[in-house]
Amino acid sequence: MEWNQLLSGERIRAYNHKNEKDYRSEFEKDYHRIIVSASFRRLQDKTQVFPLDKSDFIRTRLTHSMEVSSIGKSFGKAVYHRVKEYHPEAVIEEIQAVEIGDVLLSAGLIHDIGNPPFGHFGENVIREWFGNHLIKDGLTYKGKPVVDYLNSQMKADFLNFEGNAQALRVVTKLHSLVDAKGMNLTKAILNTIIKYPVSSLGIDAKSGDIKTKKMGYFYAERDVFRAITEGTGAKGNRYPLVYLLEASDDIAYKTADVEDGFKKGRISFTKLKHELECNKYTEHKKEKGYLFLAKAIEDLEIKYQKGVKRNYHNPEVYAVQNWVIGVQSMLIEAAVSSFSKNYYKIMEGKYTKDLFEDTKAYYLAKVLGDIAYEQVFQSKEILKLEAASYRIITFLLEHFVDAALVYDTDEPKTQLQAKLMDLVSDTYKYIYHVYSEGKPEGEKVYLRLLLVTDFISGMTDHYAKTLYQELNGIY
Repeated sequence: MEWNQLLSGERIRAYNHKNEKDYRSEFEKDYHRIIVSASFRRLQDKTQVFPLDKSDFIRTRLTHSMEVSSIGKSFGKAVYHRVKEYHPEAVIEEIQAVEIGDVLLSAGLIHDIGNPPFGHFGENVIREWFGNHLIKDGLTYKGKPVVDYLNSQMKADFLNFEGNAQALRVVTKLHSLVDAKGMNLTKAILNTIIKYPVSSLGIDAKSGDIKTKKMGYFYAERDVFRAITEGTGAKGNRYPLVYLLEASDDIAYKTADVEDGFKKGRISFTKLKHELECNKYTEHKKEKGYLFLAKAIEDLEIKYQKGVKRNYHNPEVYAVQNWVIGVQSMLIEAAVSSFSKNYYKIMEGKYTKDLFEDTKAYYLAKVLGDIAYEQVFQSKEILKLEAASYRIITFLLEHFVDAALVYDTDEPKTQLQAKLMDLVSDTYKYIYHVYSEGKPEGEKVYLRLLLVTDFISGMTDHYAKTLYQELNGIY
C-alpha cells in the first residue's frame, strides 16, 4: 500500500462543480460536512458510559468522538517524524503527514456515528433479539420463516450486528445530502472507519489477526466497501490509519471512563490507587510492557501531593484530572512508537495486532480497561439503566420488525403496522426504496429488516425512551 493512493481524495459520487475560490482540501471539506450534519449532532444524546445521565460533565458519544478526533489529529506529524527516525528511506512526504492528521480528525468524529442508543449494550441487545427471533423463535413472513428468505451473509449481518458497519451505512447512504450516497465523503476517510475489512461471514475472533475480530460492512454495502478499498488500494488489508484511529479511540475511552467513574463517585481516589497498584499483572513488573503502568502509579501520587501542597480544596480531583492527561500522553507515545516500528508490516497488510501490543503501555492499557469494567460498568446504577434499555430496544424491535416485514408489499396490514411505519424516518424509507428497486424478494426482506435497525440505531437515548413510553401509553 502506498500513501499516494491511500490518501485518496476521490468520492464515490464524483462532482465537477469545483469552486476556484474554495482553497480547502477535500479532507477539510469533509470535516465541515460532518460537523454540520444532524447525524453527528445526535451523538450529543447517545450513551458513552452512563445511559440517560443528567449530569452536564459526563461524556456523551459526541464529546467522546471529539476527543478521539483531537487525539487522531495529533498523530499525523508525530507519526511522520517518528517513521522517518526509524526508517529514513520510507516514502512518506511532509504534506502527507498533514493529510493523515486531517483524515483522522474527520474519521474520529464519525467512528461511532452508527452506534444505536445506550452504547455498546444496545448493539448486544440487537444481536440477541435477532438470535432469539430470527433463529430460535422462527420469525415468519407469508407463512414462511424469515430466515429462509435470507442468504448466509444477510442472516449473519443481524446476528453479528455492529455499530462500525452501521457507521459506514450512515455516512454512505442514510445521511442523505443530495442523493442516496450519504455524505459522499472521501474514500480515505471512509476507509479509516472500516475497522475490520471482512463481512459477517469473515469473522474469526480466534484467528489471531485483529482484522477478522468483527464485521466491517453489511451485505447491503458490499459494493460500497469494494469501491472504497479498491480506490485506496487497501483492498482486503487493514487500512493503515485504522490502527491510529483505533488507538485514538482506546486512549480516549480508557482514560475518560475512569475519570467519569471517579467524578460520578463510582470509584474513589483510594480505590483507584489500590486497583492500579494491586492489579492482576503484578507478576509482569519486570517486563517492558509494565513500564508505563509503574510510571502512572507513581505520577498519581505525585499529582496528589502537589494538590495538597497547593492547598486545593479537593486535591484528589486535581490529581485525577491532571493524571489522566499524563496517562493519555504515555499512551499516545506508545502508539506512535508502535506504528513507526511496525511501519512496513502495517503498510504490507501483515500487522495483526493492535498498537499497544509489545509496547511500554501494554499493561497500563489493560489495567485501565479492567478498572473501568469492574468498578464503573458493573455499578448498580448502570446495570439498572441497562435493564431498562433492554426493555426499550426489544420492544421497539418487536413492533417495528412486525410492521416492516409487510411494508411495501401486498400483504394485509393492521392499522398499527401502518401507523408504526409512518413513524419511521422518511429519509430511511427513501433509501430503502432506492436500493430495493428491482431486487429479488429475499433481498427486499433483508432491506426491510435493515430499515428497522437503521431507524433504531439513528435514535438518541431520550428519543428511544420517549417513543417507548408513548407507544405504551406512559405519559
